Order: sequence, then structure tokens, then C-alpha cells
Amino acid sequence: MSTLNLKAPAKLNLSLRVLGRREDGFHEIDTLMVKLPGLADQIEFQESDGFSFECDDPSVPSAEGNLVVKAVRAYETATGISCNYSISLKKVVPHGAGLGGGSSDAAATLLGLNQLHGYALAVDPLRDLAAKLGSDIPFFMASGAVRCTGRGEKLEQVPSPAILRVLLLKPSFGVFTPDAYRRWKDSRELPGISYGEQTISCVSLVNDLELPVFEKHQFLAELKAWLLARRETTAALMSGSGSTVFAVLHDDADAEALAKAARFEMDPGLWHWAGTTEA
Repeated sequence: MSTLNLKAPAKLNLSLRVLGRREDGFHEIDTLMVKLPGLADQIEFQESDGFSFECDDPSVPSAEGNLVVKAVRAYETATGISCNYSISLKKVVPHGAGLGGGSSDAAATLLGLNQLHGYALAVDPLRDLAAKLGSDIPFFMASGAVRCTGRGEKLEQVPSPAILRVLLLKPSFGVFTPDAYRRWKDSRELPGISYGEQTISCVSLVNDLELPVFEKHQFLAELKAWLLARRETTAALMSGSGSTVFAVLHDDADAEALAKAARFEMDPGLWHWAGTTEA
């Protein structure tokens, strides 16, 4: 009985520019994304008499609305192959965090099914299938740093920036991505909050979605400002549509001590993760 285990890593948007609304209702973007190999969900495929899906996080939908299930159904339709596997998802990446957890899970599902079925789909058709499921999903099928344009589905491999030491902080609430984009055009800067580009290792860190998200969730603006004021931090930015705010740390910074201070001074319920970006 065959079993396959895959990791579904989180991502960070090092830059995210929103260029305008498209006729299809999506927004034209230009974003540079990297993976966080140390922060990953785990997906297990176990051969079975039919398809089933379970997740250890009860807050994650386990029915047809889940991206893993949608990926299975899309693969079955594209190939005509029934998915006779029990798929188990162990969640590590928080959802509603701007870290691409659900998209990464869907990408790993497509890659896993394709491997288990003898690569029934070539690379390009598999990526096309992924793009139909979600804008971020094709990114997780690529390696290294990727510049994504269009609505996020057009990929360009770029030289990987220097490895960054990062601390991720997320409050208990998430951000609904469509709401962030819907508010983007008419959003305004909050007084005293820095939105400008920050250059780290020849990469410009900037996120146009900070405008609408900070306007609605002002705690995230305060969290970014707090991080920028800390001596351990060289830059701070919201990832994707939030609600994760990450700090780029100095080499000698104590990430765990900084996370402890953030919980003490900002929010005792903050989730955190410390590690490095992909090489």
C-alpha cells in the first residue's frame, strides 16, 4: 500500500505592488515571493478504496470548500483518474495570515497526486490547472524566488535574494483577502505610519495592501511601527494581505526575546515563528 508525505511551505511577499483592477474582477499585481522552508504544513497520501480528507485543525473546512479537496476534484476532472487516497493534512501554517497556507496545500496536493499517478499531467498543464484554482498556487510549484504578475499566475524565476532572518507575528484575527483588494483603491495612509520602500540586500520591501488593511485593522499598523522601532529589526512589512507582519532581523538579534517582548507590550495572544527565507 503506497504512502507519500509532502511538505507545503509558507511564503512571504517581499514586495507586492497593486497596479489596478482588471476587467475580470481581479487586480493586476507585481509581487516577489520566497518560501519559508522551515514553516510548512504536512500532507500524507495513503492508498485507499476511495477518497477521503481530514485535517487536524477543526477551524479548517474539510468539505468541498477546502482547497485540497478542490485540487483533488480538479485533478480527477483533468485526468479522468479517480483519487483513491486518504489525504491527511497537519496544519502548521496559520490561515488568514497572508502566508499562502491554503494555496501551498493545494499545490502539494496536485504535485502529490501527479507523482502517485505516474506524472499523468506534464508541467505546464499542471500549472494551468493550479492557476485556475487560485492565483498563488502556481508559485508553490516553482523553486526559489519568483516574480508573479498578472493576477499572480504569471511566473518569472528570478535570482534568489540573500537569505533573511525573519520573525513572523500574527494576531488572533485573520484578514479576508478579497476585502483587502476591494478597499485598496480608496484607502488612505494612517498618520505616523511608514509605508515606503525598505531596501534590504538589494531587495525593495514594500506592500501596497498595507494601505487598506492598516486602515481597517490599525493594530497591524501599530505592530509594524513597534517592530521598526526595535534595535533588533532592520525592516518590517506585512506579508500578502495579512494579518502576519514580519521583521527582518539583524544577525545578532534574539528572535525569541523579541517575540516575548511583542507579546508583553503589544498582544499576549500573538502567534510567532522565527527562521530564515529560502536560499
